[in-house]
Amino acid sequence: MVNCVVKSWDGGDAGQAEFNLKVAREETASHVVHRALIRQMANARQGTASSKTRSEVRGGGRKPWRQKGTGRARAGSIRSPLWRGGGVIFGPKPRDYSTKMNKKERRLALATAFQSRSEELVVVEDFADQLEKPKTKDLLAALKRWGVEADDKVLLVLAERDDKIYLSSRNVPNLKVLIADQMNVYDVLHADQVVATKSAISRVQEVYGVA
Repeated sequence: MVNCVVKSWDGGDAGQAEFNLKVAREETASHVVHRALIRQMANARQGTASSKTRSEVRGGGRKPWRQKGTGRARAGSIRSPLWRGGGVIFGPKPRDYSTKMNKKERRLALATAFQSRSEELVVVEDFADQLEKPKTKDLLAALKRWGVEADDKVLLVLAERDDKIYLSSRNVPNLKVLIADQMNVYDVLHADQVVATKSAISRVQEVYGVA
């Protein structure tokens, strides 16, 4: 069980929020989260790197010089891997880097990762109504009132998409906005600070909480 102080738009205390997620056992938690992180990063790879072998490089069909009598090393093709412009030995070829992980295990890893960030978690009241129009300056001022440093990498978790918040945040390089049921292990662990609205915490509890 994690208890958090909820901050208002002005930065003051506005109550309490709590969540209790279904997490991995302490002795296996780091292993489960690590597997999920490696899977996500591997699945993001395009796997399109490709190089040509000596049989695929254009040219090289004619023997450059006769086998004996020249004093030079024997050579059968100008596209040998030993030559400039030749093929590549054991070079990369297109491949699929993706790995599989059970759905229950992925959910367990994400819940474990999120709950492990409780000390860097800032819970705030839903503030979409506080923004009269999309304005980055107002959102940055609010983050400062909530104790978020200007240079911190911030993950902002919302219960549902809001265009005013999205448009206010898209020009901030260190700020990423995600919906509660679309979080991923990498972004949760990569952020220096995690800011979540109270309704987002309720949504996280509903999706990943202990039954």
